Amino acid sequence: MVDDVVRAPLPGAVLFACNFNRVRSPMAEALLKRALGDRVYVDSCGLRRDATDAGENVDPFVAAVMAEISCDVAAHNAKTFDDLEDDSFDLVVSLTPEAQHRAVELTRGRAAEIEYWPTFDPTLADGSREARMAAYREVRDSLAARIAERFGR
Repeated sequence: MVDDVVRAPLPGAVLFACNFNRVRSPMAEALLKRALGDRVYVDSCGLRRDATDAGENVDPFVAAVMAEISCDVAAHNAKTFDDLEDDSFDLVVSLTPEAQHRAVELTRGRAAEIEYWPTFDPTLADGSREARMAAYREVRDSLAARIAERFGR
C-alpha cells in the first residue's frame, strides 16, 4: 500500500539557530543541505561568538562525527544573527531556548514559520573521548531523524 501522507511544500529558505553556531546549528545545516541539495537555501547562525573557540569555526568533535557520515563541515564559518546577509527565511528552526527568543524577534511582522527543536548540547558531555563522541553522534543522529521527519527523505 502506498503511503498517503501529504507533506507541506518545502520552504524556500531555512535558518537553523543555536547559541554559538559551532555545534548543533552547523550540524543541522549540513544535514539538511545533504538531504535536499540546492532545492532549499539553508543557513545557520548563533546568538554570539564563542570567545574560547581559538579561531575554529566548527567544534572539532562536530567535524569528526560529520566526517563519519561523509559530510564535510570544514568550510563552515560561524556567524551570528547580525552577520546574516539576508534574514528573509521562510522557516527558522531554533535549537536552544535562547535562540528561540531571537527567532521570534527576527520574524516579527513577517510571514515566517518558527519551530523549536530542543537539542541537547553535547559540549556538556563528560568522560573519555569516546563518551564525548557518542554524545555528538546522538545529537547528529537525532537532528538527522528530525530533518527526515520534517522535510522527507
